[in-house]
Amino acid sequence: MADQPTGFSEKMKYLNIGTATNLRNIAIEESAGDIPGLFWLGGFKSTMEGTKAKALVAIGDELGVGVTRFDYSGHGASSGDFIEGTISDWLEEALAVFEQTSGEQIIIGSSMGAWLALLLNQKLKRQNRIKSLVLIAPAVDMTHDLMVSDFSDAELKSLEENGFVERPSDYDEPYILTKKLLDDGATHSLFGTPIQTGCPVHIMHGGKDTAVPTSHALKLVSHILLDPVFFTLIPDGDHSLSRPQDLLLLKSTLSRIISDAG
Repeated sequence: MADQPTGFSEKMKYLNIGTATNLRNIAIEESAGDIPGLFWLGGFKSTMEGTKAKALVAIGDELGVGVTRFDYSGHGASSGDFIEGTISDWLEEALAVFEQTSGEQIIIGSSMGAWLALLLNQKLKRQNRIKSLVLIAPAVDMTHDLMVSDFSDAELKSLEENGFVERPSDYDEPYILTKKLLDDGATHSLFGTPIQTGCPVHIMHGGKDTAVPTSHALKLVSHILLDPVFFTLIPDGDHSLSRPQDLLLLKSTLSRIISDAG
């Protein structure tokens, strides 16, 4: 662990990842508890101070299990410039932070974090440390299926000429999508071949999700052919699934997984 930068919470730990110009200082929050632990992977531009991430800490405390969450580089309390981030970088960080945990873990990924959860699982399957995957509004292969494939001709031209595209977001600032991010994302594509997880997969999806269509989540289900998949559609839920009733569903899902002795 690296020394803690000044001005941040004393509860945080920091981990140096990468080398030279790609050295990143990653902020990690850990809550003590029994195993299986809960390992959180947030979404694109989300931080560990988001509603679901903070609710997960309370859920872990109530269920008596440990919780690990962190900020990707360019996000929240971690160092780095968001505009320079890639799926490869964020996956490398997820793997490094996971290696700081011990014992069996339940990986919970939201939106882009669900894609990273599946990629992380691929790298960790032989360790037999993942009890289950919980995927919320899974944005698998999002850089192509939910971004490039939806670009207009003008946006594709901007991407080639300027190296980035600006797209509106539900937040104050537009998303800046770089060619670097999109090209790197293509190297981590999961769709097109069966996805084998080696553990149960629980998917939660909002019927009113405008960022990740329900059809996209069902496309993921169709790729998981050899492992148990539990798909829960929340008809009136949006992309964030952060309402009290959504968090209660997340808690009950995690409680069932934890109590399963299998």
